[in-house]
Amino acid sequence: MNTLTWLPEFTLQQPRMDRTHQEFVDLLAAVEAAAPGEAADAALQTLLAHTEAHFEQEEDWMARLGFAGENCHSMQHESVLQVLREVVRRHGLAADAALVGHLVAALAQWFPVHASMMDAALAMTMAERGLDPETGTLLQPQAAGAAAITGCGGSRCG
Repeated sequence: MNTLTWLPEFTLQQPRMDRTHQEFVDLLAAVEAAAPGEAADAALQTLLAHTEAHFEQEEDWMARLGFAGENCHSMQHESVLQVLREVVRRHGLAADAALVGHLVAALAQWFPVHASMMDAALAMTMAERGLDPETGTLLQPQAAGAAAITGCGGSRCG
């Protein structure tokens, strides 16, 4: 049973972000489906590598848009990576299917909320400011002296 499957409502009309998000969902399902032992280790390592690259890409986009180094979106990324790295470390020491199950359930609960709020606000800011995610070109750079974005970039987030 998949805890999380890709749903049309996860689409943010930002193709590169949407592909990366679908890959994340698919890799999470692969972790859930992996047999205990080496298969689970490999699936966890793949999910970790993907998530590190996924978040690094979003962090780059946020930096180009003028987000502060410390913002709520980035803090969520760091928290998820800390947990994921710790589960990978502990699982590598002693395979623990229950620990992996808890990780999958937590990420399956976290992802839809994060995507619909934090990533949706980032995608909207990218579109409004003309950030091309493939080239990094920004059509409307942040005005000189403008305050860095410390929230998620959405209108309801400071």
